[in-house]
Amino acid sequence: MIKESPRQITDARFRETVLAGDYFIRTIKAGETIRILDLEGNQAADTLFYNADDPAERYSATDTIREQGNVYLTAGTTLMTNRGNPLLDIVADTCGRHDTLGGACATESNTMRYDLEKRCMHACRDSWMLAINRHEDYGLKKQDITHNINFFMNVPVTAAGGLTFEDGISGAGKYVELTAKMDTIVLISNCPQLNNPCNGYNPTPIEIIVWAK
Repeated sequence: MIKESPRQITDARFRETVLAGDYFIRTIKAGETIRILDLEGNQAADTLFYNADDPAERYSATDTIREQGNVYLTAGTTLMTNRGNPLLDIVADTCGRHDTLGGACATESNTMRYDLEKRCMHACRDSWMLAINRHEDYGLKKQDITHNINFFMNVPVTAAGGLTFEDGISGAGKYVELTAKMDTIVLISNCPQLNNPCNGYNPTPIEIIVWAK
C-alpha cells in the first residue's frame, strides 16, 4: 500500500548515507521513526531489528506473516518479534511492497546460486558480522543473525510456492518509514549483490533518516 509520509527532512534529528556494501547499526528509541531511503533506485536494504534491552527478542518473519496474513510488508504492517510482541509499525511506504522471505546473500548462497568463483564476493552476512564484531556494545552474536527484511527487494512467490528474484520495483527517492514500539537496534546491510537483478546489478547508496518522538 502506497502511503506518503507527513514528516519533513528539516525536522529530522539524524541523517546518514550508507554506501553500497556498507552497514548501519544504531538504536532508535520507542516512538522514534526511521526512514530508509532508496537514493538512486532498485537497491536492496537487508535489515534486522532487535529489542535493544534484550536482543534475544528480535524481528520474526514467521510471527509477522502469521499476524498480518500476508507475505509482503508495506504501510499498515506491524513487525512482530519472536515472542509475539509488536516491534515496529510501517507507517509510510512509497515503494509498496517489501520482501521477508528471500533471506540475505551469503558466500554460501553466492556459490550455490551462481558459481564457485562467486563464493568470495562480499555479501550481506559479511556486513552484519563485521558490524556486530566492531560494535560489541550492542550485545549481538553470530547466532542473532536470523530472519531479515529485504526492503525494496522484489521476490515474487510462484504459483507452485517457490520464490524468484526479479528486477527491483523501487525507484530513486522511494522510501519506507517505521515507528518503533520499543527501543530497537537497527542493523542494515546495504546489499552489495552483483549477481541477481534485485539492484539492477549496480549497488547504490541508501540514506537513513530518524525523527524524534
